[in-house]
Amino acid sequence: MAIDDSLAINGASGNTTQNNSSNVSGPDSEQRFLKLLVTQLNNQDPLNPMQNAELTSQLAQMSTVSGIEKLNSTLSGLVNQTGTNQVLQAASLIGYNVLSPGNEIATTTPKEGEDPAVVPFAVQLPGSAGDVEVKILDAAGNTVRTLSLGSMAEGVNAVTWDGKTDDGKVAPAGAYTFTVAADNNGTKVDATALTFAQVAAVKQGTSGVTLELASGRSITLADVRMFL
Repeated sequence: MAIDDSLAINGASGNTTQNNSSNVSGPDSEQRFLKLLVTQLNNQDPLNPMQNAELTSQLAQMSTVSGIEKLNSTLSGLVNQTGTNQVLQAASLIGYNVLSPGNEIATTTPKEGEDPAVVPFAVQLPGSAGDVEVKILDAAGNTVRTLSLGSMAEGVNAVTWDGKTDDGKVAPAGAYTFTVAADNNGTKVDATALTFAQVAAVKQGTSGVTLELASGRSITLADVRMFL
């Protein structure tokens, strides 16, 4: 007689127990298994008793289920611990300026007689490029400055803008964006624009830990290329 057959001995109550098995905790599941096993042994055919191999097999199955439950519990704890560590790691970046994908930059009004502050940003390349060009655009999308940067190596390359237009005048203070065009011997190289922004807060959601930037953008820890 198999354990599943012993459920029929208890009639409707046995079916109810089977349907609710998914809600039974580990210890309760083990107790229920032992009760069913004892019932099975008590009601087995004396002329055809359960073989040792069959009994061992059923006990091994219960041991496997119990082991899986304990493993799942352990993994769940590790996942929660990893999430906590990520939050602590991210929180340490609050107040720092991080370099991450983005193309927004800004200038401020310089003091009288002084040059405008240099605006730092960067370009990331998947491979070397023989010719890289950056265009600074105003809010209307007009090009105010073109930077011919020449060749660049693979990886993150620092770039600066002196805050002036192509005709040498100081660009009005405000928000700007930039575009990057790169090629290597006529073959286009996909470039990623990178900008600096201060980390204002850290948030943990269903998708993981995110950094809330002072510029209004949200990024992940994987987006951070550098911090200052």
